[in-house]
Amino acid sequence: MAKFELKLPKMGESVAEATITSWLKEVGDTIEADEAVLEIATDKVDSEVPSEVDGVLIEKLFDPDDVVQVGQTIAIIEIAGGDDSKAQPTETKKPEGALVEEAEKMLTSAKNISETSTTDFSDSTKFYSPLVKNIAKKEGVSLQELEKLEGTGKDGRVTKNDILGYLEERSTQPKSTAGVSAPGQSAPAAKKPTAPISVSGEDEIIEMTRMGKMIAHHMVESVQTSAHVQSFIEVDVTNIWNWRSKNKTAFEKREGEKLTFTPIFMEAVAKAIKDFPMINIALDGDKIIKRKNINLGMAAALGDGNLIVPVIKNADRLNLVGMAKTVNDLANRARENKLKPDDIQGGTYTVTNVGTFGSIMGTPIINQPQVAILALGAIRKVPAVIETPEGDFIGIRYKMFLSHSYDHRVVNGALGGQFVQRVAQYLESFDKNREV
Repeated sequence: MAKFELKLPKMGESVAEATITSWLKEVGDTIEADEAVLEIATDKVDSEVPSEVDGVLIEKLFDPDDVVQVGQTIAIIEIAGGDDSKAQPTETKKPEGALVEEAEKMLTSAKNISETSTTDFSDSTKFYSPLVKNIAKKEGVSLQELEKLEGTGKDGRVTKNDILGYLEERSTQPKSTAGVSAPGQSAPAAKKPTAPISVSGEDEIIEMTRMGKMIAHHMVESVQTSAHVQSFIEVDVTNIWNWRSKNKTAFEKREGEKLTFTPIFMEAVAKAIKDFPMINIALDGDKIIKRKNINLGMAAALGDGNLIVPVIKNADRLNLVGMAKTVNDLANRARENKLKPDDIQGGTYTVTNVGTFGSIMGTPIINQPQVAILALGAIRKVPAVIETPEGDFIGIRYKMFLSHSYDHRVVNGALGGQFVQRVAQYLESFDKNREV
């Protein structure tokens, strides 16, 4: 019987590893092609790994909470009927190599540690891989020590090499002077102690979700990384309001899709980015990376209150119908928790709709490593001065605020202000007779 190696698939740029959260199939179970075999989690999104073949699961090479690299074999499937077309040479044993062997030894050793270990990582707002946590438990590294480490991994994550380097350095210091600065050296900045929070018997303690902890970490990191500055502008969207009201029913009948305001706003943002390409950049140390593609992140609310940012790839190449279909597809799959890792990768600029819940404006935090983010406020019916060749008069108009947050390290006030002004100009000049 031929055997097939199920490997951890590529999940978009910058995602090199994933944590196995649960197996959906057990050894001996029959599997159909495209059927989910296990669930995984990255620091971006949770997902499922489907089988590429029909067959029977005969071996699982990793356990829940194990960290697996992209491309590693995670399971062996015996192909039904001996079909060799997708079979690969395989030995039913765990992957070899010094790094893997060392990691497995540490994991095995860590499993023998008492469950009463005093190291509790649930209080941390940072994400640590199971391997790093097991090493910390084994070596008696406290949560306070771990949080002081500067990680070299993606988004500042602490890697295995980081914690092993810290342990080696710690072992060379006399216990009585560990953590004490030598004469002439400045002491490392200590983490400011937080005031204890009193809890009464009537209070409810709610554990943050894994995603919630990672979002909190990313938000704090962004504020500490970028010099946030905001520009605000009010926009008259009366023409857009009236045009959508006139066309939304016919659009839905013809396309089978709802016509919301979001694709119209996204279209204007993509046009403005083409006019001001230096807003579509990332900062890597002292180097500016100018993005070729315009990939718009679209912040979407999840059922548990968290946010996720699916990405509209090459948004400037879509017409309004294509933009509407893409927006609706990503929003629906976000609500149903069916986004794939690649759906949230590669964003170059982000738009968030704070008006969904009635806010007229906001000061959003930049989605790293991008350098700007636009918040769309609620559309309001307000009295306004209308200028005409015959004179000024007061009329009822539909207006909204655009709030633009940008990184003042690389985006000055002129560029940040001109960009959001251009978005407003595209919206206000919307053709109310436009065909769709």
